[in-house]
Amino acid sequence: QASFESIRSHPPCKSLSSPKPRYGNECTKASAQSCGECIQAGEKCGWCTDEDFLKQGEQKSTRCDEVEALIKKGCSEASIENPRGTVSVNKNQSLTDRTKDGVKLKPDQITQIQPQKLTLDLRSGEAQTFHLTFKRAEDYPIDLYYLMDLSYSMKDDLENVKNLGTDLMLEMQKITSDFRIGFGSFVEKTVMPYISTTPAKLLNPCTSDQNCTSPFSYKNVLSLTADGFQFNNLVSKQQISGNLDSPEGGFDAIMQNQIGWRNVTRLLVFSTDAGFHFAGDGKLGGIVLPNDGKCHLQDNMYTMSHYYDYPSIAHLVQKLSENNIQTIFAVTEEFQPVYQELKNLIPKSAVGTLSSDSGNVIKLIIDAYNSLSSEIILENSRLPEGVSISYISHCKNGVSEKGENGRKCSNISIGDQVTFEVAITAKGCPSNGKSETIKIKPLGFTEEVEIVLNFICECECHKDGIANSPVCHFGNGTLECGACRCNEGRIGRVCECSKDEVRTEDLDANCRMDNGTDICSNNGDCVCGTCECKKRDNPEERYSGKFCECDNFNCDRSNNKLCGGHGRCECRKCICDANYTGSACDCSLDTSTCLASNKQICNGRGTCECGVCKCTDSKFQGPTCEICPTCPGVCTEHKDCVQCRAFGTGDKKDTCEEQCNYFFLVMKKKKEELPQPNDQPFINHCKERDANDCWFFFTYATKNDSTVEVHVAEELECPSGPDIIPIVAGVVAGIVLIGLALLLIWKLLMIIHDRREFAKFEKEKMNAKWDAGENPIYKSAVTTVVNPKYEGK
Repeated sequence: QASFESIRSHPPCKSLSSPKPRYGNECTKASAQSCGECIQAGEKCGWCTDEDFLKQGEQKSTRCDEVEALIKKGCSEASIENPRGTVSVNKNQSLTDRTKDGVKLKPDQITQIQPQKLTLDLRSGEAQTFHLTFKRAEDYPIDLYYLMDLSYSMKDDLENVKNLGTDLMLEMQKITSDFRIGFGSFVEKTVMPYISTTPAKLLNPCTSDQNCTSPFSYKNVLSLTADGFQFNNLVSKQQISGNLDSPEGGFDAIMQNQIGWRNVTRLLVFSTDAGFHFAGDGKLGGIVLPNDGKCHLQDNMYTMSHYYDYPSIAHLVQKLSENNIQTIFAVTEEFQPVYQELKNLIPKSAVGTLSSDSGNVIKLIIDAYNSLSSEIILENSRLPEGVSISYISHCKNGVSEKGENGRKCSNISIGDQVTFEVAITAKGCPSNGKSETIKIKPLGFTEEVEIVLNFICECECHKDGIANSPVCHFGNGTLECGACRCNEGRIGRVCECSKDEVRTEDLDANCRMDNGTDICSNNGDCVCGTCECKKRDNPEERYSGKFCECDNFNCDRSNNKLCGGHGRCECRKCICDANYTGSACDCSLDTSTCLASNKQICNGRGTCECGVCKCTDSKFQGPTCEICPTCPGVCTEHKDCVQCRAFGTGDKKDTCEEQCNYFFLVMKKKKEELPQPNDQPFINHCKERDANDCWFFFTYATKNDSTVEVHVAEELECPSGPDIIPIVAGVVAGIVLIGLALLLIWKLLMIIHDRREFAKFEKEKMNAKWDAGENPIYKSAVTTVVNPKYEGK
């Protein structure tokens, strides 16, 4: 059986800096020497088989390039080898239901995936895409194997499982009419330190008051059967055993599950209340040999547990996938986190919480089955080297996913149909060049799609190769796909030289131009006395010539474009396109850019050179010599002639007939009757003043036949004289008003000044202080005499 692996998608690494622009492509960089090598370089690569395609000095690998580039180089499409990949459907049976025309089908007659076999022709770098359709069949058969931990802690669980067969049969008949059930048990490896190896404990590993069976690694109690009563009968005879450590050896039991599976839905119920041992744990018991993944059952007992280590998780996943077994872990709540992590590593597996006495095991199995069967996950076998595969899922309700999620669809009910878009790409050819076969299948199902991969390693023209062709220098090579494939020991573009007979210095002399010192003008290599020019990074740039003296990128440039973008560079000279000339093809012979608005080239005032007007009179300028900064305007230039012919006035009234007869005069009564811009394409409207300060109006127009037509309005606009009385009245009124305003201003200023002076007086008055002392020169008229003897009595 082929081993299967899951497809993991990884995001591409992103550079932190912007990538530098690169010239060239995968085709030119491959330096392919044959058509086969060319088409393996990339999906866009083609090979030119035209024998005359190569220019002198060009290498054979120049034949290999992108198809569009080859066509630009002169290779016809009919001469380009560009094989494409194909997809062929070899087996495409229609999707079926469980019953057909009332007849119950056998499991191998049911088709749930379509198509069943394809053949892909792969061209390097080109993805081949096809669609796979999956439809869940109704009443699909189920095989269920109940694998139970019979260590002592599961004693009460065993009692409930003894009646599991008939009860589970009744429930599963609601899902399928074809159901089989089996039973197996496990404990632990029968070596220290996993169990006690004392003779008494080997007979009864439990305490003295408990009757337990001898420890064992794995025992197949009942192979798959449709008899639920037989299940109950055999399971009821089972006894609990015991071991020393907490993790159990359940992985050993899973690896030995060769118990008569059919090619139907396979369910393995793994029931335990403990953890698990895995690869490396066997060293504690002195067991170092890795598990070989083979079946070692004798009399339904695993006999090599003491010899082989526990399997690794990866090994376990591989075996479950190979045998299309979907695993249901029925574990106690304590170990839910451990088995949830394990579930993430095992595709198409589920975890259910087992009650302490396994009383809910039937509901757990039904729920887990519904969860597993409602999800479709595609996996493929190991891919050949250089081959990659990608998936896009188209699930229910129009939901599409890419990458990792492109391999799966969820919530699929019976009868639902989903589609997967699969793309397979090869990079190059396998070393042996032989076909390879891969397989794609939905996880948990036995049906698979076989895909044969054929690799396109050679071109069709390879079959028509002419061995020992005279074209290849008297038969020293095979003419294949327009080029010579030299025989052993021969070299050169047409195999004209032998590696052993020709001296290097003699060959180099043929590669020097004009007996110079430079070999192939330093632009190539001398191969067999012939120059093979070097390749440039930019595939659009090429050296050519017998001595590689020519190239197509060193011509004159204009506007930073080779040959001005209007020609091609051949041997360092520009070959200009039609209507262009000059060393850089920058001189246009098209005169349309020199046409003025009057349809004259350069307004008749210059010549058109390289699409640009060269004005003959230096006073004119502009793109079409229409601008004259120092010239009067059209109106001013023709004012005197129009005035003299229309009104008999003006500076030229005496010489009017001689100087002003170059235009046709048309008189109009009013200016509103003059031609408007829409009436004639090129017309000038003029408004000029005469000697009496009156305005007169006219139009000046040049016809297509170069005749001039002038329309003049007879009605003049003259200014009227001033009205004296209003002016005098206005002046007098102004003077009076100005005088009144000045008086009012003077009065206002005086009032303000008086108020300020009065406020100042009031302030000084408030601050004044008066001294109430006696006058120093005042003498009173009254004199008072006191008797000195008077004692106051």
